[in-house]
Order: sequence, then C-alpha cells, then structure tokens
Amino acid sequence: MIVPAGTGPTDFGSAARVYWTFKILGHDEVAILDGGFAGWQQQGFDVASGPVPATEAKQLHATLREELIATTEQVEQARQSQTQLVDARPSDYFTGETISPAVRTAGTIPGARSLPHHSHFGDRAGAYYLDREGLSSRINTAELDRNARTITFCNTGHWAATDWFVLSEVAGFDNVAMYDGSMAAWTISDSRPVQLARRGLERLQEALD
Repeated sequence: MIVPAGTGPTDFGSAARVYWTFKILGHDEVAILDGGFAGWQQQGFDVASGPVPATEAKQLHATLREELIATTEQVEQARQSQTQLVDARPSDYFTGETISPAVRTAGTIPGARSLPHHSHFGDRAGAYYLDREGLSSRINTAELDRNARTITFCNTGHWAATDWFVLSEVAGFDNVAMYDGSMAAWTISDSRPVQLARRGLERLQEALD
C-alpha cells in the first residue's frame, strides 16, 4: 500500500510514480490509498507514532514490463501512428504560457491531447480524493480512444504518472505507457518539434530565438 500525503494532486503524482515503478517491475499486488494520510486521519482511523520496528529484508524478483515504458524514439514514432499522446500538465503548460525549469522551451508535443492531472481530484475538507464520477466526461472532452495505444507525459514524469494511473488502473484503458523522460527529455534535442497553442508548430531553435 502506497500512502500519499493526501494534501494535493502533486503528492498523489509521486505515489503514482512509485506505483508505476512497481508495475513495470512486474508487481501487481500494489495499491494507492485514496485520500492519502489526510483522508485516513479525516475518517478517524488509528494513527501510530514512534520508532518503526525492524523488518526482515526480502529479495525483490523483478520482470521488466517494457510495454509500460515509452522511450523518446517511441514517442517520435507515435506522432506518425494511431498512438495518442496525453499531456498531463495544467493547461497553461500545454498552451505554452508557463514553462518548467526542467524544460528547454514552452509548449507541448505536436498532436498531444490535454488531460490535466489535477482535474482528477476533489478536495473534501482538506483531503484530496480521486473524482471517479467525472472521469468519463474528462476522457470524452480530451477525445481519447479507450482502444488506442496511449502514452502519457508531463515535464519530468510525475504528473504523467497520475494520468497513467487514472487511464490504466481506473478507466480501464488496455494499452497505456508513460514517457518518464517527458518534456525534459523531448526538448533536449533541437530537432524535435514543439507546438505552441497560439503560434502553431515550431522548431525548438525557432522557439528559443
């Protein structure tokens, strides 16, 4: 069981990244506590404190699931295929109005659809829970095909983990991978295009100039 703080969408993204890491290593017996620690306390469950007893170390047996990981080369190929790219960042990053310090230029991968990670959560008196009821509406608004190969991305692969988790583990999409390098890796090379909402398709060097 992975327990996020439950105080906002970003800490859920960190938990989702850990969850995804277990999954790509072949482990299915893993879950995230909805509402996190804040929700646990809010509902009046017992809380322990003090030193944690030592536990016996166990050997981890891993089998890599490459189909859950998207490389930069696969994302480049996806732009020429029926694969759908899903940008998990807030809309101002998607349109190029805001840029992360980890990314070399503003904008998104051409052809990507916007599905902001934070849209999946609702605040219940300070604890953040997944909004399952509105999920189908958000998927339809983003015009996503449940049967298509799907790759999620963000800036550095944490917000994207939330979209991966929601689409793969909650919405039941069968073929979802995460581009963990995300825009930080995509914008390393000047040869890869970046799309700005108001200015169309540009080469990275043109955007930097």
